[in-house]
Amino acid sequence: MSLLARVRQALPRPKITIARWIALTTLTAMLFLLLLKGLFSLLLSVWAQPPLLESGVIEKVAAVTRILDVASLAERANIASAAGDGSYSVRWLRRHDEAGVPALVDAEFSEGTPILRALLKRPDARIEAFEPSDLPEYAPERGYALMIELSDKSWVLFRATARSWGLDELPRNLIILTLMLLSSLAVALLATRYLARPLERFAEGARRFGKDFNAPPIPVVGPHDLRQAILAFNATQAQLRHFLNDRTQMLAAISHDLRAPLTRMRLRAEFIDDAQLQARLFKDVDEMQAMVEAALGFFRDDARLEQATVFDLGELLSTVVDDFRDAGVEVGLNGPRRCVYEGRPMGIRRVLVNLIDNAAKYGRDPAVTLAIRTGQIEISVQDRGPGIAPELHEQVFAPFYRIEGSRNRNTGGVGLGLPAARAIVLEQGGSVTLCNRPGGGLEVRVTLPTG
Repeated sequence: MSLLARVRQALPRPKITIARWIALTTLTAMLFLLLLKGLFSLLLSVWAQPPLLESGVIEKVAAVTRILDVASLAERANIASAAGDGSYSVRWLRRHDEAGVPALVDAEFSEGTPILRALLKRPDARIEAFEPSDLPEYAPERGYALMIELSDKSWVLFRATARSWGLDELPRNLIILTLMLLSSLAVALLATRYLARPLERFAEGARRFGKDFNAPPIPVVGPHDLRQAILAFNATQAQLRHFLNDRTQMLAAISHDLRAPLTRMRLRAEFIDDAQLQARLFKDVDEMQAMVEAALGFFRDDARLEQATVFDLGELLSTVVDDFRDAGVEVGLNGPRRCVYEGRPMGIRRVLVNLIDNAAKYGRDPAVTLAIRTGQIEISVQDRGPGIAPELHEQVFAPFYRIEGSRNRNTGGVGLGLPAARAIVLEQGGSVTLCNRPGGGLEVRVTLPTG
C-alpha cells in the first residue's frame, strides 16, 4: 500500500449529509457568483469603459492642439471655443496661472505623455494632467483637466467634468446587475438540480414500487442519510416481495388442502336419504366452496403482482361492457373511446367487472361513465337500486362484510368484491368512494391518477 493510500485511510472521512450538502452547494454557488462578478466587472471595464488611451480622446486633443499652435493669436480663442464637442471644453490661455488649477509637484500625464508628444511632434512639450481629487473642493470647476504648452509658451486647457468616454456608470452597473441575475439563476438551477436529483430518483423508485412489486431496487447514491433511507427502502421492498412469494405459495397449498375435505363432504352427502337435509348440506358445501375460492382469490390476487404497462383504458372499458351485453346485461357507456393510461390492465378489468356486476345484481339500469380531468381519470359505475345507507359506505369495504336485505348470500356474494376493488385501486394510487344518487341508486366512483 502506498503512502498516499495509507494517509487517505488514516484520515477521517466526514459523512456528506443533506444538510452539509446544502451548505456546501450554497457556499460553492456564492464563491462562483463572486468570481463571475469580478469577471464581469473586468470585461465591462474594457468593453463599456475602455482606457483613455484606447478611447480616441488623445488623438482629438493632439489635433486641436496642433491647430491652435499654428493659428494666429487673434483666432486662438475662437478656435478653442469651437473645438469643444460637449464631452469636454477647450480654452486658450496666455499664462499658466489663468487656468485656476493648483501647482502640483507631479502633474505629469505619465501614461499618455509620450504618445501625446509623438502626436504633437514636439518631444519637449510640457503636459500636465489633473484628476478631480487634485483640484480643491472650492474650485468652481471640478473634474478632469489637461494642460498643454504651445510653442509660444501659451497654454491650451482641456476640461471634462466627468469621464465621458464609454458607457456611464448607471448603464454599466445595470449591465453587471443583469448578468449577475442571469448567472445567479443558472447557478441556482444547476445547484438545485444537482441536489434534487437523488431525491427525485428516490421518489420515482418509491412510486414505481407502488405500481410494480417487481420493480428493481433504487440505486444507492446521494448524501449519507439519503443513502441510508434508500438502503432501508430497498430492504423493505425485498422483504415485501419475499413475503408475497411465500404467501402465494402458502395460499396455493391451502387451496389444495381445503378442496379435498369439501369434496369428501359432498360425496358423503350423496348417501343421505333425507332429501331436505341433503339439499341443505349441499347448499352449505357450495357456500363454503364459494367463500374459500373467493377468499383465496382475494388474498392471492395475482392482479396485484401484474407489472404496470401503458394501455387504452377506454378500449378496456368498452370490452368489459360488451362482455356484459353478450351475457344479456345491458350496460350504458358514456365517455371518450380512447384514454391512454399506465397501470395494470388485468387489475383494472377485475375492478370494472366487480363494480358493474354489483350494479347489475343489486340494482337496475347499470351505466358506466369515463371522464378525463386534470391530473386524474374518473370512472363512475351507477345503478338504480336501493342504494346503501351513508353510515355503511365505509363498512362495506371491510372483507366479508355483507348488508342484509338487498345484498345477501342469495345473490352469491361473500363480501369481498368491493374490498378487492378498493385494494387494487389503492395500490395504483387511486381511490374508490360511494355516494347515493338522487332519486335512488348507488354511484361508485373510481379515481385514478395520471401523473
